[in-house]
This record gives sequence, structure tokens and C-alpha cells, in this order.
Amino acid sequence: MRDRLLEQPERSGAGKGRGKRLARLAGRTLLVLFTGIAFLFCSVVALCHTLLTGPSPTVRDQVVLSAMQASATKWLPGLFLEDALVEEICARSADVQQEVISMGALSVGQKSGASGDGAAAGETKETAEDEWADAIDGMLYKTYSGSSYKAYILLVKDPSRVYVGTSSDYKSGKIGARIFDIAEREGAVAGINAGEFSDVGGQGTGDTPIGLTYSKGNCVWNDGLKRTFIGFDRDNVLHAVESMTQEEADRLGIRDAVSFQKGNVLITNDGQDVTLYYAEGNTGMAQRTAIAQRADGTVILVVTDGRSASSFGATRNDIIDLLVSEGAVVAGMLDGGSSAMMYYKDYYVKYDIDVNGLDEYQKQGLTNRYKAFTKPRHMPTFFLVSPEG
Repeated sequence: MRDRLLEQPERSGAGKGRGKRLARLAGRTLLVLFTGIAFLFCSVVALCHTLLTGPSPTVRDQVVLSAMQASATKWLPGLFLEDALVEEICARSADVQQEVISMGALSVGQKSGASGDGAAAGETKETAEDEWADAIDGMLYKTYSGSSYKAYILLVKDPSRVYVGTSSDYKSGKIGARIFDIAEREGAVAGINAGEFSDVGGQGTGDTPIGLTYSKGNCVWNDGLKRTFIGFDRDNVLHAVESMTQEEADRLGIRDAVSFQKGNVLITNDGQDVTLYYAEGNTGMAQRTAIAQRADGTVILVVTDGRSASSFGATRNDIIDLLVSEGAVVAGMLDGGSSAMMYYKDYYVKYDIDVNGLDEYQKQGLTNRYKAFTKPRHMPTFFLVSPEG
């Protein structure tokens, strides 16, 4: 017994020694980790300083406008530039130059696009119909690689299938829905994110939309704020206008629509000519979401990647050019940045895409690569596609 009592302090001392060594190891690990994070932060700040205060106004404007596209980085330009200069750069980016082309001369891809009689300019009816020979779910899915972005494109032949899905009744205080969850709840085969919501510092929960909002024939939100208004009427025609009141929307017979900031009309038409609303200056590269319609009713859904070494993002004008190449005669920009998402149920099976090259969210149905510091966003509205038939 006496021997065991003598041994006990030694074991206790040994335990304390091990505890101190573990504490030192943990401290060193945290120090290395903190140093690495601090070095990375300082490197990013130094790079931003160089780009924003360097000799190239073009590069400076590009960085400013790209940062202003995301709620979480809007503060960055103000660290290095006067507020007045940042405001001036943003104001210049809002200047729009209109370009008018005739609907008959509309540039369309090899098989895409159609006019009211079912065939695009320069195409036979058989050629236009042949585009849909390989359609799955009444839709065509494809990708496009631009100079600074990758786009994910979904063509929906029947516009009556596209509608606005809402996360809640907007009265219960519930946070918004993730695109996977709302697609499952609604039984939708595909969808993209839609309208604006409060997102200060990138921390918005998507509990309510901003601006006039319609879903399934009903006005579900009207806060009186004037925003770009984008949506379908009961004849399945897409409208994109800079503002609309509820009274005007009801007279038009709007069934499903959302709102997104200001100045986001991209393309309109008067039945004969198509007007393209190009930005005169730099608009920054970002993840983008847009919705458009061809003259034959086909709906075009587009989402682009961004914020990565292989895909910096698309500009406003990039999106217009892409939509024109797909035959769009009306279009509007939707919420972008970390909100930009396209869902297509089991697309990798339907289009024989190697699942080993997909990330965890793409395996759940996201077609684009989600780039953000958070999980996919909770949002209040989505343009969804109901199952065929």
C-alpha cells in the first residue's frame, strides 16, 4: 500500500507534464494557423491596395464594381478610395447605351431561337424543331465558356411551366428556403434564384423579398419600393420593365414576377425591333442570374460562375450577348453573387456527366459551382420549372 501511495504523485506529475506539452502544442498550432490567416489577409489587402490605387483606372474600376456586386465585399473599395470616387465609378457603370436590331435579323445560335411562326430568321421550320430532338423533360441543358466565365443555360420550351416559388407566406417570420428544399417541396424539376432581398453584409436570411412580387396568380408581397420588375403574364409572356405598380400588374394579368434593384432590364421588344440595354462602361465581373424569352415563348434561364481562378465572372454586357445568341427578345437580370444558383434534378444522370467531377452541392442538383464562405443561401423567391405534362 505504501509503495502505491508513493507512486501516485509521480503519475500525477507525469499527467501534468503531458498536459503542459499538449497545451504548448495547441498554442503553437493556433499561432501557426493565426499567422497563416494574417499573412493571407495582409496579402489580399496589399493586392487590393495595388489594384485600387495603381496607375490603371480600368483595373481600378473593374475591382471596385466587382466588389460592389457582392453584399459581403461592398465595404472593400472604401478602405482605399474616397467615397465620392466609389460613387462616381458606380454611377458611370449605370449609364446605358441602347442598341436596336430587327427581330428578323436577330443573331441566333446554330439551332437555337425561333420567331412567332416556329422558325428563326434563316432557318426552316424543320431546323427549328430539330433543336428539340434531344430534349429531356421538355428542356435543353447546356454550358458555355466565355472569356472570363462559365454559363449554365436551360431552355424551357413551354413557358407555362415557369413560375415563382416562394419560401413562405412572408408573415410568419420564417427564414428563406434553399433551392434544393423548395424544389423538393414544390416538386419542381428545375429552378434558379429570383428576386431581391435584404442582405446587409451578406448576412440576409431571405425571410421576405424586396419589391412587388407575384406567385401563381397572386400578389404575395408589395412594399411599395420601385424596382426592376420581371415576370410572366397569364398569356405566358415575359415582361421586363423598370418599375410597375400593383394596379398596372393586375391590369396586365401578371401571374408570376419578382423585383430586383434598378436598371436590370436587359432586352425589350416592340414586336418588330429588339432593344439591347448595354452598359456604356465597366460593370464588374460577377456571378450572374438572368431570365429571358424567345419570340416563340421558349424561356431561357442562365446562371454563371464567378469568384474563382478559372471563372472570374460575367459582366452585364456578357449576359446580353449570350442571351441574344440564344434568340432572346426580352430579358432581365436577377439577383447574382452568392445567390446565383441553378438547380436541375438529376441533370448529371440525364446528360451523362461524370459525378466524380462534381462538388457536394452539384451532386444535390446544383449545376453551377457554388462559391461563397457560407452554405447555399436562404432566399425568398425562385423561378421554378414544373414537371412536363
